[in-house]
Amino acid sequence: MRQSKAYLLTIRSLFIAILILQSFVPFLGYIPLGIINLTIIQITVILGGILLGPKNGLFLGFSWGLIKWFLAYTAPSSLMDTMVFRNPIITIIPRMLVGWIAGLVFQWLYQKTKNTKLSSFTTGIIGSLTNTVFVLSFIRIFASHQAAAVYHTSTQFLTNVLLGIAGTNGIPECIASAILVPILAHILFRFTKLKPGQTPTIYKY
Repeated sequence: MRQSKAYLLTIRSLFIAILILQSFVPFLGYIPLGIINLTIIQITVILGGILLGPKNGLFLGFSWGLIKWFLAYTAPSSLMDTMVFRNPIITIIPRMLVGWIAGLVFQWLYQKTKNTKLSSFTTGIIGSLTNTVFVLSFIRIFASHQAAAVYHTSTQFLTNVLLGIAGTNGIPECIASAILVPILAHILFRFTKLKPGQTPTIYKY
């Protein structure tokens, strides 16, 4: 039991360390594209949900959101950071949902298919879409005036702008997740004690 808990804490700490590294080192987690950032850090959180289950995925998503929220205050990289992503509802909650939903989806799919590659491929897509859909939806709901000012549009046309971002950013992010998540999940399952469908009880606290 102690070994299982220590192993979990070690793996989870490694994931958090990777999230910190991706958040602070340019191009490892976000690719700056002017007033927006192309996100690839969601892959780490999705993998955490797949390997460690939905509760730990939720925790890793919270960690990602908290780091992003902290950086929006201390080291903003765009106008969106200063005007939109200082709202913790927009910055933290969607990231928590990424890890939680990824864990739930993978567990359900693996129970149905017993196919790690197919389950992780689908989870990668759904996890990435979760991030895109909830972040943009929350921006529209909770920061429409601020986002409209950043994009030099009116709140009336903001939805069209956000839909455009969903296409230009969301699709590449989704493709990246669909490709990398199953590859990395296969490697991690092979070279760690973690096995799909065999999450130890200690992981479920």
